Amino acid sequence: MKFGGLVWANLRRRKIRTLLTLLSILVAFVLFGYLSAIRQALAQGVDVAGADRLVVRHKVSIIQFLPENYESQIEQIPGVAEAVHATWFGGIYQKPSNFFPQLPVKPEEYLRMYPEFLLSAEEKARWLETRTGAVVGRATAERFGWKVGDRVPIQATIWTHGGGKKTWEFDIVGIYAGAEQGTDTTAFLFRWDFFDEARDWGRGEVGWYVVRVADPDQAVAVARRIDEEFANSPAETKAETEGAFVQAFAEQVGNIGAIMIAILAAVFFTILLVAGNTMAYSVRERTGELAVLKAVGFTDGQVLGLVLAEALALASLGGLLGLGLGWFLISLGDPTHGALPIFYFPSRDIVIGAVLVIALGVAAGILPALQASRLRIADALRRL
Repeated sequence: MKFGGLVWANLRRRKIRTLLTLLSILVAFVLFGYLSAIRQALAQGVDVAGADRLVVRHKVSIIQFLPENYESQIEQIPGVAEAVHATWFGGIYQKPSNFFPQLPVKPEEYLRMYPEFLLSAEEKARWLETRTGAVVGRATAERFGWKVGDRVPIQATIWTHGGGKKTWEFDIVGIYAGAEQGTDTTAFLFRWDFFDEARDWGRGEVGWYVVRVADPDQAVAVARRIDEEFANSPAETKAETEGAFVQAFAEQVGNIGAIMIAILAAVFFTILLVAGNTMAYSVRERTGELAVLKAVGFTDGQVLGLVLAEALALASLGGLLGLGLGWFLISLGDPTHGALPIFYFPSRDIVIGAVLVIALGVAAGILPALQASRLRIADALRRL
């Protein structure tokens, strides 16, 4: 109790200085929260990618197509449980900035491959009955205010139909949710048979395959067998785990992890200087008081603990408030209004943030605390 009173009294000594330091720390941890959410969004769910799923694309580039009949061949390869294909549509809704993925797929096979996409039995039945039917993720549906029964026009940038028409119209028959927090619910999925029959060119070609392996531990071996199966063919393949594929796709805009670490390192180094300077001034101003404490029986260790406790209290108050405020603001939703596939503050990063709070307090307070603990009573009293 006596330590708590002393810590609180010392923090209140220079209220403006303490408040400004707290605000600096708070802003730093709010920024940490947003950068963590953005990193998670740009990684597009790497953490929840299926360990038992492979992505098979053209060896040259993902923009090169593969034959549709590869599906049956892939499913005959030892270790493969099932395969399903998808193709990038790349259309525009209203304006180019309204980006979201649009994929023609085989409904039953695709939903079986991605059980984390939650669609009711009624919506699934409507999708199978409606050739122009589409299901859309909840994030995109909420972004544009779509509901079941809406007819949505999408302008093609790649796939024309009916002799050059660019406008495709789809009927929203279902809205799917995600089973996990990191599940991407931005995709717009429509029927492959409708798309393949209607498009002007490229019939029988697909963008990539998603393959489920029977044993996740054998995923690398199965990927090698798939590539060997199509080696020296007109369309050679590159198979890799879904996590590796998603990570490589995300890193096309740069190494997100390295960028985030660089920004945070600069921010926290600056905050460390601010907090350390605050503690150094506080100790310097209280040289006489610290000498008196030692004179009445406080040990060097107790003085060190007192100053270190002040630094930890300052960092904890600002840091935990910053983490809490960051979590609250992030929970309000994506500030880009749906441009990011997922947007949340990962629990892992919240824990990391709490560790950083403690580390900041120790780093900011250790040198002033050592200086105070080594203070000689006679020298300190002489300065009064």
